[in-house]
Amino acid sequence: MKATNLSSMLPPSPAPATPTGTNALRDIKPPVEIPGGWAWLGWVLPAVLAVAVGILLYRLWRGNRLNRPGPPPIPAHVRARHRLAEALALIGQPREFCIVVSDAARQYLEERFSFHAPERTTEEFLHELQATDRLTPEQKRSLGRFLESCDLVKFARYQPGEPELRDLHGSAVRLVDETEPRPEPPGAPPRANEP
Repeated sequence: MKATNLSSMLPPSPAPATPTGTNALRDIKPPVEIPGGWAWLGWVLPAVLAVAVGILLYRLWRGNRLNRPGPPPIPAHVRARHRLAEALALIGQPREFCIVVSDAARQYLEERFSFHAPERTTEEFLHELQATDRLTPEQKRSLGRFLESCDLVKFARYQPGEPELRDLHGSAVRLVDETEPRPEPPGAPPRANEP
């Protein structure tokens, strides 16, 4: 028998492969350019400039909005007359009518003379009213009667007739007419019931 060579019995070994994985050799890369000390300025300067222009445009836009004259404020006596005129539509409902009329008078007094009328009871308000000289004694008495009459209807369920309700309305209108601000002639001293 012939001696066989063991190496001849083994399958032939594959040829060595060229490395292609992560451990493979690669070409040399060109040098990376490192930016100089002022290169960041090319990015930051345009960004800062854009923000500054945006702020400037916003301020100009906002300034124009704020400088535009709005409609003049409606004087307190005009608003009170308007509310009192609207109250006449409720004259068939005494309680609602008296609520609207007394609220209109109280709000007018607060706006005109800085009285704290809407937040107070009638008794508290009349007590505060006695300490002021912004209304004449007759106006104070008339206002007291007006508010007490309205309270009778609002809280004591008194049912007045239409003539009484029209008298209450007339009292409120008279109060507004007597206390509304009037233009003074130049050089005239201020009136006693001015705030």
